[in-house]
Amino acid sequence: MNPLRIGNFSGFYGDRFDALREMLTGGEVDVLTGDYLAELTMLILGRDRLKDPSAGYARTFLRQLEDCLGLARERGVRIVTNAGGLNPAGLAARIRELADRLGVPVRVAHVEGDDLTAAHPGTLAAHAYLGGFGIAACLRAGADVVVTGRVTDAALVTGPAAARFGWRPADHDRLAGAVVAGHVLECGTQATGGNYAFFGEGDVRRPGFPLAEIHADGSSVITKHPGTGGFVDVGTVTAQLLYETGGARYAGPDVTARLDTVRLSQDGPDRVRIEGVRGEAPPPTLKTGLNRLGGFRNEVVFVLTGLDIEAKAALVREQLSDALAKAPPREVRWELVRTDRADADTEETASALLRLVVRDPDQQVVGRALSGAAVELALASYPGFHVLSPPGKGAPYGVFEDVYVPHGAVDHVAVLHDGRRVPVPPPQETRPLDAVPSPPLPAPLPPGPTRRAPLGLVVGARSGDKGGNANVGLWARTDDAWRWLAHTVTTDTFRQLLPETRELPVTRHPLPNLRALNFVVEGILGDGVAAQARFDPQAKALGEWLRSRHLDIPETLL
Repeated sequence: MNPLRIGNFSGFYGDRFDALREMLTGGEVDVLTGDYLAELTMLILGRDRLKDPSAGYARTFLRQLEDCLGLARERGVRIVTNAGGLNPAGLAARIRELADRLGVPVRVAHVEGDDLTAAHPGTLAAHAYLGGFGIAACLRAGADVVVTGRVTDAALVTGPAAARFGWRPADHDRLAGAVVAGHVLECGTQATGGNYAFFGEGDVRRPGFPLAEIHADGSSVITKHPGTGGFVDVGTVTAQLLYETGGARYAGPDVTARLDTVRLSQDGPDRVRIEGVRGEAPPPTLKTGLNRLGGFRNEVVFVLTGLDIEAKAALVREQLSDALAKAPPREVRWELVRTDRADADTEETASALLRLVVRDPDQQVVGRALSGAAVELALASYPGFHVLSPPGKGAPYGVFEDVYVPHGAVDHVAVLHDGRRVPVPPPQETRPLDAVPSPPLPAPLPPGPTRRAPLGLVVGARSGDKGGNANVGLWARTDDAWRWLAHTVTTDTFRQLLPETRELPVTRHPLPNLRALNFVVEGILGDGVAAQARFDPQAKALGEWLRSRHLDIPETLL
């Protein structure tokens, strides 16, 4: 049986608008998937729905489809997307209206059952992560476009693969292979050189979007359309496999994929083969993301220039602390960022930034109280007083939390293009999610001369967020570098290199098949990206910070 060619045209809400057309015209493809949902996106869509109950979906997808629906129909390409967000039925209805207006006959189906908001009072949006079998039911019934709400990102790939090859819920190894391929595709161009540690090795000015050739046994080849930018190699695929993952068991609603069984090999230019993936029964519970409004936040950034930076910062902190004491916000956070240089030849490089962030349930406390106190200092504070921009009236911020519910708590339903409603049963077999015993490590490198140098000269990294936690995946590109990495970067070393993690729980997960270590740092992001508790609220650059730190590295690796 020929492989199923599944491509991606969106990795987030706001991704390259022309990608759908690029993927339809750039080469052969059977199914195109669009991922629009992240934790922050669910909060944004929840606020949209507050203003307009008929909203709650990714509106840009409709505009993309208006340009490309006829082309997709002409080429026989099916489209599967989670752009339905909080309102998949609403988006499906809009697509039908669009198709009628364009005169393009398409069959539109959708998947529902993820919305558990009513069961979680006080939340703006509460949605369980569904699997791919609802998507599969829609495709088997002949749908051309399938719209979902909150499914796992990989479900956009496992659903079409299950439909094409007739996989059943007990086909754990095959499903796990598709989950791994789906995880590589889900973030679009991150698999083709985007955001890649060794980006200088190819032309990544406009990376092409990835696609996977999936086989009936669950193995796959990751590639891209000929002539598109970027590149696909074992490194780019490894980086994406480590993104926003944790230990060796990568759990989902359909299957738990064993990341420690993944085998990668270069299969030609811009082709990476994935094989050997083993799967296990999924956990007995479904992850459910809860989004709620946490209150209001405001910030002001003071620019401190030239001499006496520390003294200037101390003065403005004391002045504002006295002013804010009249109606103190619940949370006040100061950060001094020393971007200044001595004897600088531009004013900007002579300046440091002092950032004040306040949070409170009352918008008035973080709005007028802060803006008034800051503005009143304009002629009465440190020399050279100015701010990057005046503080506003305070904006709402969100809080993300994940909880777990039994599979039976959701009514997973495939709503077919003809209106029939097909229930999707929960898995008959489940398995509690236990940690995998630590695997054996390779023998350490023999002693030899070392040189103090940045870790990133020999190691790649990619980092990301999951709620309030962050992960940092490190991988080596040679066996010798892996032998060194595995024995050198322990959890203690990790904490020393990244002092912000020293008081936080850090877990190390070795993945020898990938020559990789995956570190999970609990609580570093507070209440999640929407709370903006940190300078880098999604931990996107945490790995690059780690790569910039210096260690004693064997000269044979440099």
